[in-house]
Amino acid sequence: QVQLVESGGDLVQAGGSLRLSCAASRSISSINVMGWYRQAPGRQRELVAEITAVGSRSYADSVKDRFTISRSIVKNTVYLQMNSLKPEDTAVYFCNAKTERTDYWGQGTQVTVSS
Repeated sequence: QVQLVESGGDLVQAGGSLRLSCAASRSISSINVMGWYRQAPGRQRELVAEITAVGSRSYADSVKDRFTISRSIVKNTVYLQMNSLKPEDTAVYFCNAKTERTDYWGQGTQVTVSS
């Protein structure tokens, strides 16, 4: 089992930056994929970025060249650096861990980007 705790959400002006953190309750080196998803009001949850156990990264087209996913194996933490934020990035951001058995989710952290 894996508990995930997100932090770092805030209210920021368009063009600003935020870094989200996702702390896992156990080693993330053996978790198949760690990812960030987001859900805006009235919309479906969507994948933002993910990183595999071997370090491969992928991003949604809407955030490429603005967001960067990274991790610290020592701290069992995954990060999402978000630059050049836009109002359309406003959403609740969720951390996800995909294991061989199931997916785990954090409680989410609110990111609000004002224009």
